[in-house]
Amino acid sequence: MWFKHLHLYRLHDVQLLSPEQTAMVLAEHAAKPLGNADARRIGWTAPAGRMGGGQLLHTLQNDAHRLISALRQERLLPASVVAEEVAGKVAEIEAYEGRKVTRKEKTALKEQITEELLPRAFVRSQKIDLWWDTERNLIGVNASSRSRAEDVLDLLRETLGSLKATPLTSQTLPIRAMTTWLGDAASRPADLQLGDNVSLKAKGDDGVVRARQVDLDSDEMQQLLESGRQASQLALSIEGHLSFILHDDLALKSLRFGDALIEEADHADDGDDALARFETDFILMAGSLRLNVERLLEWLGGETERQPAADNGEVQS
Repeated sequence: MWFKHLHLYRLHDVQLLSPEQTAMVLAEHAAKPLGNADARRIGWTAPAGRMGGGQLLHTLQNDAHRLISALRQERLLPASVVAEEVAGKVAEIEAYEGRKVTRKEKTALKEQITEELLPRAFVRSQKIDLWWDTERNLIGVNASSRSRAEDVLDLLRETLGSLKATPLTSQTLPIRAMTTWLGDAASRPADLQLGDNVSLKAKGDDGVVRARQVDLDSDEMQQLLESGRQASQLALSIEGHLSFILHDDLALKSLRFGDALIEEADHADDGDDALARFETDFILMAGSLRLNVERLLEWLGGETERQPAADNGEVQS
């Protein structure tokens, strides 16, 4: 139960349902198998699987932390397969009827063939975990992309009826802070260390320079910064606690937790109780994320304060 990625959201004007009420509304939007005509579907699933008895909500430390999981299912039907089938059907019609098939007819054929092929397409399933820090009104989604995280947030908004949530933002833009830390060792907070991975974005149309397993304090790196490039992604570690790649939208990816925390989890007295071990891992992880997200925000000048504008989650700065 260790997140690999983290997209962070601030909640506004929260009206928190009790754990019992939350479990009930989650069940109303639980994941169901894809129907033959469904291209994709998303619903809630049990974070701990069978060992958790199928429960959709885990609450720990007197409901300070909540864990829920979404199951995203999608049928894989390559566009090239559909296009090949459409081309074959068009050729057949034109040969048999001696006329050109119109664009409108091709569109109708595409829809018909897609409908026919969908039931036979493979289904890809993806489980996406969501950590809810109810004391700090913070949500973190373990998703590889912002769009996937937004899918889960939309599902939560639909489930609860209303949820004002916006991406977490900082007073100092991450791209500015990362560029400063990369170019000036003296500017780095005492416990913050550079890794060996960076992406440098040019202000113009020169594209992105990506470097892995390199010395980020090298002269070559400084020359790139002097040419006007900025760090849009930067591998960082908070000494002894957490390492990650910080992105310019404040997403944390490729998370790795400190050895001491992993050892603490390994030595926890859970006996042979798999569910207890699962929840121990979660609470240790959540505590580490809470602490280190706050430290990172402090290094970025604090959080940007935003005022809610509408029930759909949009806010004004």
